[in-house]
Amino acid sequence: MLLAIDVGNTNTVFSIWDGTRFIATWRTATEWQRTADQYYVWLSSLMHFQKLHVDIDEVIVSSTVPRVVFNLRVFADRYFNCRPLVVGKPDCLLPTQPRVDEGTQVGPDRLVNAAGAFDRHGGNLIVVDFGTATTFDVVDVDGAYVGGVIAPGVNLSLEALHNAAAALPHVDITKPQQVVGTNTVACMQSGIFWGYIGLVREICDRIKAERGMPMLVVSTGGLAPLFQQSEPLFDAFEDDLTIHGLTVIHKYNKENT
Repeated sequence: MLLAIDVGNTNTVFSIWDGTRFIATWRTATEWQRTADQYYVWLSSLMHFQKLHVDIDEVIVSSTVPRVVFNLRVFADRYFNCRPLVVGKPDCLLPTQPRVDEGTQVGPDRLVNAAGAFDRHGGNLIVVDFGTATTFDVVDVDGAYVGGVIAPGVNLSLEALHNAAAALPHVDITKPQQVVGTNTVACMQSGIFWGYIGLVREICDRIKAERGMPMLVVSTGGLAPLFQQSEPLFDAFEDDLTIHGLTVIHKYNKENT
């Protein structure tokens, strides 16, 4: 059975894949100091709580935090007796190689999103991922990642506002009742909400115009439904896109090595 691990800048997701579906998914804060033993105690406790008795014999990892990878390698070797596939490393094959400037290192999460989105929707895609950063990944007709855009994440922007201006409070992102706010919180919520709707629409429109072809826009990340409820920004929403992409890459490696 496969354990797929998606390490983001803020959170890490562990999912168990039985070959046809995910039978369990858990999320924890990303902490590079966490040891292999700590990962195992945390994971085994959750599996015991859910009465999951499964044999994990394969592991695949995508990590945007390089310092985490070593301990996850030890974790897989010590407790599951396997060498994990790590997306972005030479021994991890991709269904289609990215086409970017020579010497460019593409984030593993973006490669995985491209593989997952292509598997579900075909080519000519824009994948919008609302994470710590808001990323736009362009997927060509054959599934290759061919570039994209990186913008500050929604929560990162809110945190920057609060840190840079002492008088501005922490606020939750939500759809405001009107554009013009009549108090500080409403003003901040309006700026973030409508600002990001404008950002997503403008960037997607410019990508489509530059490529000169119709493109499907696929969103992922927890905040995507919030923005979609007000404006028709996306053609599809995938809440498990990155984890699904890991299973696609794992299957490709099993069939081609």
